[in-house]
Amino acid sequence: MSDDTLPEIAPAPVLPESPRITPNHTGALPEEEVERITKDLIGALKTVYDPEIPVDIYELGLIYKVDLDDDRNLAIDMTLTAPGCPVAGEMPGWVENAARSVEGIQDVTVNMVYDPPWDASRMSEEAQVALNWW
Repeated sequence: MSDDTLPEIAPAPVLPESPRITPNHTGALPEEEVERITKDLIGALKTVYDPEIPVDIYELGLIYKVDLDDDRNLAIDMTLTAPGCPVAGEMPGWVENAARSVEGIQDVTVNMVYDPPWDASRMSEEAQVALNWW
């Protein structure tokens, strides 16, 4: 086989990135609506940053759990990179405001949890690259 007749190599398939969070929902909302809310919620959460770290809270892995009920209420469990974080009192409000911006969401409750403690293994690859942690 000559160089000018090399077989074409197909590019690797691009796999869609799976969400790092999936709302727990076992109710009557259509699956498509839950998917839309999830996508929009992720986009909203990606607008919230820890002021000391140049990475959004979603990519940092600070969101532990999201529950969505049939009345379109969200309950979000989140943590901080450290319990003594200077914005510990403000960040839940930022998350609540971001989540309330999602179309169709009626109410949002943000619970601060510290168990399990956050560690760098919860960060996405994007966050690790941004912080040169690999």
